[in-house]
Amino acid sequence: MITTLHIKNIGIIDDISIDLNNGLNVLTGETGAGKTLIIDSLSILSGERFSKEMIRQGEESSFVEACLYLPNNPNSIDGDIIISREIWTNGRNLCKINGRMVTVNELRDFMTDIIDIHGQHDNQTLMNAGTHLALLDAFSQECIENNKQRYQEIYAKYLEVKSALKENYGDDKEKQRRLDLLKYQAKEISDAKLKIGEDDELQLQKEKISNTQKIAENLQIANNQIDEVSIDAISSAIRALEKIEEYDADYAKSLSELKNIYYELQETGRDISSYTEDVSFEDERIEEIEERLDLIFSLKRKYGNSIKEILEYKDETEQEISKIENLENYIIDLKNQAKNMEEEMTNIAKQIHDTRQKEAKILESKINEELKDLEMKNAKFEVSINLKEGEFKSTGLDSVEFLIKTNVGEDAKPLIKIASGGEMSRIMLAIKTVLADVDEVPILVFDEIDTGISGAAANAVAEKLNRISNKHQVICVTHLASIAATGEYNYFIGKQVHGNKTKTEVKRLTEEETIQEIARIASGVITEVTLNHAKELRKNNK
Repeated sequence: MITTLHIKNIGIIDDISIDLNNGLNVLTGETGAGKTLIIDSLSILSGERFSKEMIRQGEESSFVEACLYLPNNPNSIDGDIIISREIWTNGRNLCKINGRMVTVNELRDFMTDIIDIHGQHDNQTLMNAGTHLALLDAFSQECIENNKQRYQEIYAKYLEVKSALKENYGDDKEKQRRLDLLKYQAKEISDAKLKIGEDDELQLQKEKISNTQKIAENLQIANNQIDEVSIDAISSAIRALEKIEEYDADYAKSLSELKNIYYELQETGRDISSYTEDVSFEDERIEEIEERLDLIFSLKRKYGNSIKEILEYKDETEQEISKIENLENYIIDLKNQAKNMEEEMTNIAKQIHDTRQKEAKILESKINEELKDLEMKNAKFEVSINLKEGEFKSTGLDSVEFLIKTNVGEDAKPLIKIASGGEMSRIMLAIKTVLADVDEVPILVFDEIDTGISGAAANAVAEKLNRISNKHQVICVTHLASIAATGEYNYFIGKQVHGNKTKTEVKRLTEEETIQEIARIASGVITEVTLNHAKELRKNNK
């Protein structure tokens, strides 16, 4: 839902902010006060075209910003998303989503699934035939879900097989060149007889041999210090303690510990002495190590960052060699798999098609009933479903489009062909009423929905707006008292002249002010009679 809408420098709007709510938000007010400009601003924020003539006279730019609360949106932080669009007289656009600059097209794509505007504009998901199949399937979900899931599982595997079939090696010469290269690579790696971890081990050996002199010198120093200094000193200390051990148990204990140190030090000395004997200057060995490391480095540069990756590359290469050498059989096998999948998908898709046909009739009936309530008795809603065999898509073989005819004797036409803004709004309202539970677009905006209607039709519009607002945030501009009386949150749009400029003002109405506004809309004047009538309307609609 939109929690706050901020508009600056659009038409007669100077700078206003509107705090909106979940449920039914009704905008009423004076003619020419800026109600439609507010809807225009929402359209601009949805990435629609903008005329620079809409920028407030005397200003260089206009600005629209909204805070959206979308708790299930992965791009939001704690559910809040800030959308803004700034437009200059020179045509420059600056669009942002949560502070990140985006193009107008990216903004439009983002907002497509968030807001539907019905009225003078075409920013509506229902105007896009690409959404109709998904809406029909959502309406038919319980009947169609199992078959769709089975179909899509096969379709995913089918795409993999088709992708594998598209892979080819050109003519025979190109295939042979590829085969020769792969065999050379596999042989080069095999001949190297690599072992995982040997490069690290060789590097350690290289370091050790490179520092042979340093190692030998320090081993000799350590050996001399143990033999000539430490062992002689400890031996003298042992003899001294042996002379007095009988006088105190602590002396005897220290003597025992010192003897243990003596024996351990002797063992350590022998180890160091053996290390000294093992140290030798191996020029030939270091050359071997360097040659081996150079070979491993060369293979890493070609085939992977580690010996493990090089060996994995070899396995992949050998698999590709096998595939090329058996390419004809491989392709025949893939084609057979694809054919079997196509047959299975066709059978399931036809079952899905039959279900869609049945559910479409139910959807048509429900929407046509809603149209009758809206005093559009001559209008007829139809769902066109065409099965296109062989044209496999993730959704099956069907193309779906919603059609409408508004007058007797006319052919059914796509929704986008409907010209009248008010008529279109009522058609959309009928469709949205039926699809309210499955339509995932959270924000619905209705402008001109009351054009040319009154009485029972107006009451029906009010009732349907109220019903839809249980599942969506609804923003509605109206001139009818019966619709205004339905609003959960009512706003008055007025205009004031300040100096030599007209400015739009927005006020959230209290319950008492809402009653007065309903009375004004109903009769043009506020009297005790019109107030009582407004209270009755409000009571009935509440």
